[in-house]
Amino acid sequence: MSLKRSFFERLTGSISAHDDEDSTTTDKGLKGTPNANGNRPWLDEEEGELAVDVYQTPSEIVIRTMISGVKPEDLTISITREMVTIKGHRESTREINDDDYFQRELYWGGFSRTILLPAEVEVEEAEAIEKHGLLTIRLPKIDREKTSNLKIKSL
Repeated sequence: MSLKRSFFERLTGSISAHDDEDSTTTDKGLKGTPNANGNRPWLDEEEGELAVDVYQTPSEIVIRTMISGVKPEDLTISITREMVTIKGHRESTREINDDDYFQRELYWGGFSRTILLPAEVEVEEAEAIEKHGLLTIRLPKIDREKTSNLKIKSL
């Protein structure tokens, strides 16, 4: 039985020291080892996970994450009152032959992250801003103390 790989292992393409013969793939190689086509089969199985900062102010919840190299059309942000999901895809340019690399640590491909929010938010008033590869999502909290007067219509 193989254990789920850690975020670091998925991000860097490394394999755990305790992976053994049971973790071979149908491509006749260990996980992380390229098959005959030069592909790494485990990259297609899982998405990368975004690292995020989540904090709150008295009036809003703020989510920040680095999305450098992602085109806006390759990014989707789904928001409910309790949860935010960020999904995207970072394309790799194949200008360099795989044999010419000394080190490869950047993550290319699909990624996603779902964040459970500590308070309910106003979905319609949320905003997302990207500046220099830093995505900032501002989610105004629902004001439970807010009251309004309802006008009565006479028929």
